[in-house]
Amino acid sequence: MPTYNRFPVTLVKGSGSYVWDELGNKFLDYTSGIATCNLGHVPDIVKVEVEKQLQQLWHCSNLYHIPSQEQLASALTEASFGDQVFFCNSGAEANEAALKLARKYAQTVKGTDKFEIVTFQHSFHGRTLATLTATGQEKVKEGFSPLPAGFRHLPYNDMESLDELIQPETCAVMLELVQGEGGVNPADPEWVNQLVKMCRENDVLIIIDEIQTGMGRTGTLFAYEGYGFEPDIMTVAKGLGSGFPIGAVIANEQVAKAFGPGSHGSTFGGNPIVTTAGLATLTHITNSSILTEAKQASAYLIEQLFALKEQFDTIETIRGKGLLQGMVVKEEAATIVAKLRDQHILVLLAGPSVIRILPPLTTTKEEIDQFITALKSVFQTS
Repeated sequence: MPTYNRFPVTLVKGSGSYVWDELGNKFLDYTSGIATCNLGHVPDIVKVEVEKQLQQLWHCSNLYHIPSQEQLASALTEASFGDQVFFCNSGAEANEAALKLARKYAQTVKGTDKFEIVTFQHSFHGRTLATLTATGQEKVKEGFSPLPAGFRHLPYNDMESLDELIQPETCAVMLELVQGEGGVNPADPEWVNQLVKMCRENDVLIIIDEIQTGMGRTGTLFAYEGYGFEPDIMTVAKGLGSGFPIGAVIANEQVAKAFGPGSHGSTFGGNPIVTTAGLATLTHITNSSILTEAKQASAYLIEQLFALKEQFDTIETIRGKGLLQGMVVKEEAATIVAKLRDQHILVLLAGPSVIRILPPLTTTKEEIDQFITALKSVFQTS
């Protein structure tokens, strides 16, 4: 079905920061599969473990214990605030499950009739009927009415709007700490602190959508760590599986107990293949120096991007966190993305005026220099 505006490129091979098309052309991939291939394409550390699992067992239902699933759940809880994990197949599914969990907790554990989820303008939480309703962008909702009830959107980073945050029916607040699809907008720390304070005072759950920001993308394993608080529920996907389709909902024990047998499920969620990939990915990120190296790479990238801003008036600003960066330009961003593609550099859009830059955590100084040189060439000829 024609649901994608595809770029005129057919990719057939990947390795590290690079991909190749069917004609043999080599591209520097600064999309990372939309923040999915955080260790680069086909990382050996994951490939070796998946190849072993392929010789043993591909699938069994969640009616049985799955060792790699239990090991990954343990690793995720050890590396985060959480106590329990539910596995699914994507970020949208993870957010859908988080929304269900929040309502189930409010109604069956707390014994209230609360149901409302507050989200924010320009957010993006998925394309299922509930998650597109939670998304704070009207363009994803056109043609899908009637939408599910129980969602409300407030301005992002707006301190005054927090006066309206908590209503009698509110059970949870859901947000991204850097809005990716919505323009690469980092959350203001003071605004987050006030939001967290109000949720805690009113016994309202905090759901952090880490689909795009998780797995080291913003400089820490999860973005919430950089803001000095712990959520009640967190969703992770994309970078967790190094390209294998996996999503996860992580919650503290008090909230997680709302999901009893039969309350939620997934045929493929957490199967042996994807959890093997996830465990290899997470283990490498947490047990190696990759986060330190990614911080150094992001500092260098940001420095070079701001240097470009000083040279070219068409660049309005640079914003983001870690290796999730947005370049706001005064012309059509799609034109610049196309020109970069002609120079064998792949980047993304995050709105009509924002170029989204998503290198793998493994990117090198030389690759960043290659990217900056291409950007400079594009702006010089614009």
